[in-house]
Amino acid sequence: MVFGKSYYLIHLLNKKIKITAEPISGTRTMHDRSIILIPTLNEKENLEKLIPAIFGLMPDISVLVVDDNSNDGTQELVEGLRQNYNNLFILKRLEDFGYGRSSIDGLKWVLDKNYEFLVTMDADFSHDFNIVPALLKDLDNYDISIGSRYVQGGGVKNWSFFRQILSRFANFYVKIILGFPVMDATTGFNAYRADVLRKINLDEISSDGYAFLVELKYRLIKAGCSAVEYPILFSERREGQSKMSSKIIWEAVWLPWRLKIKS
Repeated sequence: MVFGKSYYLIHLLNKKIKITAEPISGTRTMHDRSIILIPTLNEKENLEKLIPAIFGLMPDISVLVVDDNSNDGTQELVEGLRQNYNNLFILKRLEDFGYGRSSIDGLKWVLDKNYEFLVTMDADFSHDFNIVPALLKDLDNYDISIGSRYVQGGGVKNWSFFRQILSRFANFYVKIILGFPVMDATTGFNAYRADVLRKINLDEISSDGYAFLVELKYRLIKAGCSAVEYPILFSERREGQSKMSSKIIWEAVWLPWRLKIKS
């Protein structure tokens, strides 16, 4: 007798009916259809704690580390951890470095595989991996789940007043110029349905750094994808190398105008 996704065996015990559920062989859970994409540059000290923590919470999920030729032993660490975690992968990049290009290569790698959902996050614990299940759950009803600092319940921790003002202004700036229906366009902690990423041409995204995060969301929403913002608490990075630079900041300043002109 079959009900939904499970077989139910009915047993008579002491003239009472007892129902037990046995999963159908081959049934896949949301976690084993999902992968976490983590772009890295010299993140060995963080990954040696983060990867075991992720798999401790979600043993069936996959993780892809996209590394920009780190020189601190990041790649060697991940290769060693793969002996313990069969669903851990690494993509080693040797050229065209940068957060945006690294993310695009990672997205392409994922889309070539059989995953249905993916999460992007940083390696430095600024994004709380414990939130991943909630972001994925949102994908039951939306195409994109945005880990947002600027909706009710969200926030930042260990930031200077100046940096808080700069971040809020950047998001307000994008929202006003593009009419963007998102409070936190610059967050890198997001979950996507894989099929919606196929609606856009990733090769047409030319921005890098945090501007990449804005452009990706903008193109997806413009393509008709639905989005929801889930509140997160963003904490300052622990170890590793920051990807922020003056070039990245200026690119983020000009991006909204470039997108507006093209649209």
